[in-house]
Amino acid sequence: MGRKERQTDVFEMYVLLLADILCLFLSYLISLYLRFHAVMSIDEPNLHWTIFWGILVYSILYDSFVDYNRNFTKRGYYVEAKAIIKRNVIMAAGIGVVLFSFKQAENYSRLVYGYFMVADTLLTYAAHVGLKKYLRARMQNERHKVKIMVVTDNANVEELMDKLLKKAELYWDITSIAVMDDFCGEEIKGIPVVADRRNLMDVAKQMPIDEVFLYLPEEGRKQVDTIIMDFETMGVVCHYNIDVAGLSTKNSTVEEFGGFTVITYAENRIDYKRRMIKRLIDIAGSLIGLLITAVLFPFVAIAIKLDSKGPIFFAQTRIGKNGRRFKIYKFRSMYVDAEERKKDLEAQNEVQGLMFKMENDPRVTKVGRFLRKTSIDELPQFYNILIGDMSLVGTRPPTVDEFEKYTPYYRRRLCMTPGLTGLWQVSGRSDIQNFDDVVKYDLHYIDYWSLSLDFKILVQTVGVVLFGRGAK
Repeated sequence: MGRKERQTDVFEMYVLLLADILCLFLSYLISLYLRFHAVMSIDEPNLHWTIFWGILVYSILYDSFVDYNRNFTKRGYYVEAKAIIKRNVIMAAGIGVVLFSFKQAENYSRLVYGYFMVADTLLTYAAHVGLKKYLRARMQNERHKVKIMVVTDNANVEELMDKLLKKAELYWDITSIAVMDDFCGEEIKGIPVVADRRNLMDVAKQMPIDEVFLYLPEEGRKQVDTIIMDFETMGVVCHYNIDVAGLSTKNSTVEEFGGFTVITYAENRIDYKRRMIKRLIDIAGSLIGLLITAVLFPFVAIAIKLDSKGPIFFAQTRIGKNGRRFKIYKFRSMYVDAEERKKDLEAQNEVQGLMFKMENDPRVTKVGRFLRKTSIDELPQFYNILIGDMSLVGTRPPTVDEFEKYTPYYRRRLCMTPGLTGLWQVSGRSDIQNFDDVVKYDLHYIDYWSLSLDFKILVQTVGVVLFGRGAK
């Protein structure tokens, strides 16, 4: 799967490069201390530290151009040791050539030379083993797995699944199969068959799916075009193993998927380095937010308990990225029977479409009105952000009953992680009277996403919260 592989490669590249540099530095300090029993007061300090900077430059260039960390998570521990030893042997030979060429061999300590090679080999190997275990565990964590649907036909499904499962990446989670023609079985290789030609899109739009792999060599071009466009409309990445000459889209690339060459179609592609920065900002912001939550918690908890019976926190199942379900947490701002009373208030809904909103909702408590006005009720969502279910900025996470009524067009707003705030919230959320307007704001955010847009929305959110604009 090309897109996810590139994400993984970028993450590995930066983490491993940082680890290698740190090991080089520690190993050199160790070698200097073992030889001179000191680090700063050593013989020929300029020469020894010049050699270190040369080693550092060599390591960065070697890591970048030779790519000796290729297939890092896949390769075994013996292959890992060979790769590190090979790098260090070449490095040792290079140091020797440089020292003899500049006639400095007699001035540079041979013990430093030897200690460093041994220390760096051992430290780097230990660091790589630890990182390998961490990355493998991270890839196999359910939260980071890519949920995949396979769409094929009866004649090819058995052979196809054999090959895909043999070539499966650690982060793959092949959750479902759709067999386009009639198929009498309920599962293949332990994976459930959930749909056929008649109900493919109806089933897919209700499932958590990140990416789809299409293997339909006998299917007509128009039918394949329609399937791909439907999945694109939902914001789901679509891989197709045969060139679709008649389908015009600017968002297609040729990639490799489980041993197959595929044409990959995706409505929106975001550079992983920017995604990683966004996630780091989320983590930093959530930690600050949780600190604020902890400070305010005693006062909010007492106010909620004195105002009405019930728990301090409210938890509700929401739909996250690509259909994943998660529990969203808030300070309780309504009476405990709010969900049951909602049915009686549907006729008074002030928003056309799937979202429910009332300006003077009788289910909201007195304290709850203040919490909502100041957005304090949403502070516990910083926990959702910390664990990755939400982001600081994103789209609005729908409720389960809303999601069950989604069309493929609505579903595309779930192709990004939902946020604590978003474009529609800072664009006059109380003035929006139609759910389609919310969708338009969310899709605009998705299509034009950037780190600068996130920053702009965060700044505007501060103004909205401070002045209570748009909160009811």
